[in-house]
Amino acid sequence: MASKKELTKEERISREVARLAEIYRDVDDKKRETLEGIINECAFMRVTLEDLRKEINEKGFVDEMPQGEYSIIRESPYVKTYHTMIQRYTTANDKLLGLLPKSVQPEDSDDVFDDFVSGREDD
Repeated sequence: MASKKELTKEERISREVARLAEIYRDVDDKKRETLEGIINECAFMRVTLEDLRKEINEKGFVDEMPQGEYSIIRESPYVKTYHTMIQRYTTANDKLLGLLPKSVQPEDSDDVFDDFVSGREDD
């Protein structure tokens, strides 16, 4: 039985770009240029996050770093990079969601603050 060929990082990014482009195919032309840039960055970050997660799972959350005659235990550089990138990825995805036509955007029924503000009566 032949094993499935592992895709390169670029191939995985291209697949993610295609997946996101399909989701956002109905976005109007005025938003298209912004959309394409965010889609490309989100695709890159998603694939990179998958790779970082794999490294973290294989190597752990901490790293031993030699310092002359002794060594120190520190947070893995993979973990630091993952934490930073996941925040950026979340922000970029929020931007993507904002570009969807209002009729397609998911309703966030759990947003208590928005419910409070929209139900408030200002005098």
